[in-house]
Amino acid sequence: MIAHINVNWLSPVKVRSTLIGGERRMLVWNDLEADEKIKVYDKGVNVCKREEVYELLLSYRSGDVWIPHVRGVEALQTELDYFLDCVVHKKKPINDGKAGLRIVKLLEAASRSLAKGGELVYL
Repeated sequence: MIAHINVNWLSPVKVRSTLIGGERRMLVWNDLEADEKIKVYDKGVNVCKREEVYELLLSYRSGDVWIPHVRGVEALQTELDYFLDCVVHKKKPINDGKAGLRIVKLLEAASRSLAKGGELVYL
């Protein structure tokens, strides 16, 4: 898995998008879009191997775009509703203290990696 994260509070251009590429499709989330927040692209690369090790064929695939409807909700309100539901029904939240600890460890590893010039740092 490869991830690239770019955060820049000083940028004059506001960008809030996420691209997730899979074997068969690509999904783009753009939080700044009012009506088309998610776009699913039927786009990818087919890798075909031949019997000889050194021959490799790539076939680029480009198909349709699907734009599913996403109900507009306020993220903070959704989080608050989830928290209250967990309290009232005594459910264990998915974002408990252990999840918070994992996030802090990930952020610390990212900071150490930046301090070492981008060197891979394991958790």
